[in-house]
Amino acid sequence: MNSDDMAHVRKEYSRHSLSESDVDLNPLLQFHRWFEEALGSQLLEPNAMVLATATADGKPSARVVLLKGYDERGFVFYTNYEGRKSSELLQNPYAALLFYWGELERQVRLEGAVEKTSRQESEDYFKTRPLESRLGGLASRQSSVIPSRSDLEQKVSDLKKLYENREIPVPPSWGGFRLQPQVFEFWQGRENRLHDRIRYSLQGGVWAIERLSP
Repeated sequence: MNSDDMAHVRKEYSRHSLSESDVDLNPLLQFHRWFEEALGSQLLEPNAMVLATATADGKPSARVVLLKGYDERGFVFYTNYEGRKSSELLQNPYAALLFYWGELERQVRLEGAVEKTSRQESEDYFKTRPLESRLGGLASRQSSVIPSRSDLEQKVSDLKKLYENREIPVPPSWGGFRLQPQVFEFWQGRENRLHDRIRYSLQGGVWAIERLSP
């Protein structure tokens, strides 16, 4: 598709609006309100979020991960600590998250420092995963080069036999990260690209609320 064709790919936004008087003073409660609406709208994986990281020298990368919990301490996701995203987070412990709920014409952006979850948290969550997901977590050395998919599937099959009727151990290289937001931005699509953008930024322990130009 060339640039002329792309110029005609557009959508008009008109479902909702967002004003400073509408939002909660606490951005976590505002997020919870929108997240519950996303859940209630039966969207495909409303907990899917883009995680953006960067190396120590600022080279960025991004991928979709799944939110597995959030509270006043931050937003949690789980992964392999040997993969690219983890390597970058350990070099440069700051990241951004992006939720996009297209059917609701909404986005939420978060920025903040990242730290590992406790080992107990990681182990507790790992035990709730389906059997095949636990085996996959044990078999995969995330982001490493492998000979073929069949090799990976064979490794999973071998582990399934090995751990039949036994507890599958939590790999030491597997666990969680928690992003502690310092910035939230709530984006609501509006007509004529005059979108509503409300930003919360943590200033001296208090959340400041500002409207941004679209």
